Amino acid sequence: MSRRQSVRGGARGRRGLVAVVLLAAVAVGVVVVVPLIERLVREFTYPLKDAAIINRQARSEHLDPALIAAVIYAESKFDPRTSSAGALGLMQIEPATARYLAHLSGGTTFKVADLAHPAVNIAYGSYYLRYLLNLYGDNRTLALAAYNAGTTNVNRWVARARASGRPLTTAAIPFPQTRAYVAKVEAATKTYRRYYAKLLGPP
Repeated sequence: MSRRQSVRGGARGRRGLVAVVLLAAVAVGVVVVVPLIERLVREFTYPLKDAAIINRQARSEHLDPALIAAVIYAESKFDPRTSSAGALGLMQIEPATARYLAHLSGGTTFKVADLAHPAVNIAYGSYYLRYLLNLYGDNRTLALAAYNAGTTNVNRWVARARASGRPLTTAAIPFPQTRAYVAKVEAATKTYRRYYAKLLGPP
């Protein structure tokens, strides 16, 4: 073998080695970067904050933590703004509802301003969810409909449905907004359970 052939062979070998190293670097980058991008997209699309508070209230009220997270997602997407109707905080609780819940739970020191605090807001929202589930025999469709449209509307719809000999299903809810709300929370509950199984405790 001539010296020129040896040099060419060595150059090809080095190029091959460089190619292998580059491919390995790309593979490592894919393994590291793709899951990171997926996580960032997931957290942007379905954010989760205050998981410890959610879990604590879920245990206290015997609720699925993913359901509480889904209600927060549907109500505020974890942005504790005040709605045009005056509902406050992460779980968008109206002051009149909060005062009623404070009366039921014996919260004698409650002030509406307290709803700005995530711990208080999630506690009251979770308490209300449990109250509604108890009121409607653990029928989650009715409880979620009442969370959105109020018990007066839901009681009227249930009475009409019973008079016609059928249950009130999500599809039969008269208000389009409430129909969409119930479906959104149900779908989001499954998503939060799947995405945040480690952060949100068992249902």
